[in-house]
Amino acid sequence: MRKYISILLGLLFFSTVIFVACDDTNPVNIVIPDKNVSYAKYIQPLFNISCAISGCHDNATAAGGLSLVSWSSTVANPQIVFPGNADNSALVWAIEGRAPQPPMPPINSSIPPLTLNQIKGIKTWINEGAKNN
Repeated sequence: MRKYISILLGLLFFSTVIFVACDDTNPVNIVIPDKNVSYAKYIQPLFNISCAISGCHDNATAAGGLSLVSWSSTVANPQIVFPGNADNSALVWAIEGRAPQPPMPPINSSIPPLTLNQIKGIKTWINEGAKNN
């Protein structure tokens, strides 16, 4: 009987590991290509998981006056997203943790920070014109 319980517990453990590893709601699992970055395919899903959540940059809260729930709200202010020039975009300063913007996601947040690939992907999307594609 103990043998069967051990086997069941082992199967439960491995199935949980596989399920968590395949969870696409984890921002770490979103990998953005080096060029031709699609807003709909990569940027908005990343924002939906990491930024446009209740209490942060959703429409109701719009922390810092910024909602990231749609392309139009994301690019509404050219100081936040400066199409064609990521280095002049406050969004990039925040996700890179550069002053004067506070780092995003906040250091004490339960949301993991964006990966280098994701930061580079957002910058590429902005440099490619911040298109609604």
